[in-house]
Amino acid sequence: MTVPDEVAAAPPPRHSRRGLLIAAGVVVLLALTAIVAFQAGGGGEEPQAAPSPSPTTAPPLTPAQVYAALVPSVVAIRGAGNGTGVVANADGLVVTAFHVVKGAKDIEITFPDGTATKATLAGSDPENDIALLAPENLPSIVVPAVIGNAGRLNVGDDVVAIGNQLGLTDTTTAGVVSGLERAASGMDGGRLRGLIQFDAAVNPGSSGGPLVNARGETVGIVVALLNPTPAGTFVGVGFAVPIGAALGGGGDGTGPPGPEQ
Repeated sequence: MTVPDEVAAAPPPRHSRRGLLIAAGVVVLLALTAIVAFQAGGGGEEPQAAPSPSPTTAPPLTPAQVYAALVPSVVAIRGAGNGTGVVANADGLVVTAFHVVKGAKDIEITFPDGTATKATLAGSDPENDIALLAPENLPSIVVPAVIGNAGRLNVGDDVVAIGNQLGLTDTTTAGVVSGLERAASGMDGGRLRGLIQFDAAVNPGSSGGPLVNARGETVGIVVALLNPTPAGTFVGVGFAVPIGAALGGGGDGTGPPGPEQ
């Protein structure tokens, strides 16, 4: 028996169609809920924080840049002999080698701008060959040196020495730290200890000048050189008191065997 077309294609009852629509809506709603939950992290990995940028290290200064930064702080000194000094603070306090002014009746300081003034001995540490000078007058602009930490020096680090060696003002030489915790004989024959050894050229007149690292920081005060001959000139070995000792600390060390100045 054949079934009439109108019976085979008869539409479902109204309540059945409504149920299908409701069921379809529930499925869609569940799918949307799952998507939202996944995006919120309910079913996936937690978002990773963006990496923070690595800190950058300033490149080392060239000797020319060190000179430009330090020369406004370097002074010429005339006392018992001619020497060099460096301005240590905004009050114009000058650090130099004690043997430059030892026994001098008058001490004169000349600042980089040409200002010349008398100075008095504000403090001394003969055991480290260090003197502190207080100028009577100051130039209109005082530029203190940036003070570094000599304890962070390593053998092989670049250094620059600035001084008035052999009467040539603001002579600048470059080299490296050749040794640490050295000992040497000072100008008065006393034993100096805890010294920085370096090979930047220094000569008479350099005494009291700054030894500067590649960041432009003063890390030492030049006090001596070693020469096995009576000439008293530079042959590759200079010494500086660490700046911490120069500004009021102490130094100790053991020196290498061999001739001493």
